[in-house]
Amino acid sequence: MTELPICPLCGRPIPPDVAQSLHHLVPKLRGGRGGPTVRLHQICHNEIHATLSETELARSYATPEALRAHPRLARFIDWVAKRPPGFRSRTPGPRRNR
Repeated sequence: MTELPICPLCGRPIPPDVAQSLHHLVPKLRGGRGGPTVRLHQICHNEIHATLSETELARSYATPEALRAHPRLARFIDWVAKRPPGFRSRTPGPRRNR
């Protein structure tokens, strides 16, 4: 039996039939092309990009630990951690100003 990958943001397993994506820890447009990536639930990835700009991601949030420490993402993690691994939803809350 193969071990399911674990989402580095929320800590829940990522089943193969659940929407998922690769997140560049440093955005490609900010010098992260070819850099490290992490596999996330799609809902977790959406919340990261709804919360932080590419510049903020590159400057201050280029590790899973830093992302988990962000106040809005910490509240999201507390919320989503109570859901099953296959949970899908629209990104909750207001989007950041672009």
